[in-house]
Amino acid sequence: MSTRLPSVARLDPITTAPAAAPPLSLEERLALVNAAMTARLDEAAVAYEVNTAHIDTKPVDLANVITGPIDTPPATTPDLYPTPVAAVLQRAHRRLVSGGWCTNTLVDTDGARCMLGAIRIEAGGDRRLESDAATVLLDAIRRQFGDVDSVPSFNDAHGNDRVPLRMVDQAAGLADARGR
Repeated sequence: MSTRLPSVARLDPITTAPAAAPPLSLEERLALVNAAMTARLDEAAVAYEVNTAHIDTKPVDLANVITGPIDTPPATTPDLYPTPVAAVLQRAHRRLVSGGWCTNTLVDTDGARCMLGAIRIEAGGDRRLESDAATVLLDAIRRQFGDVDSVPSFNDAHGNDRVPLRMVDQAAGLADARGR
């Protein structure tokens, strides 16, 4: 005799799509990334400690290692250029580096000079040498920046000394290459 079980009606479960989560804001995404990275860094720090625990090291006494700056004057570099115009431009570059650079005037109240002011003082009153140095400087500027009216206009067009100092240095090399 066989026992028959009562039939049970099979009901399919009701399938409903889960409600869509609202998108995360930028701050929420950054917070999640920050939390994930912090966990990774903490895990890496523990792994580092475990992996290096067997290494015997002595603590370093930084009092004997770190010292303050020594008051020494800056090293003077030898004159690299034997030609007069190149030497004037090189000295003008050094003067701008050590004495400061300025705009809109040959010499400001602090003693800083513009490109032409540095050339003028380094030429020592020799107007021909000053003119030749300014001409080579303008040529060097025009090689890199195209049509520039004058050295003073180029000098005054810059907000810091980085480009003008570089151009005076390059002009010294150009003058030396030309044998001037």
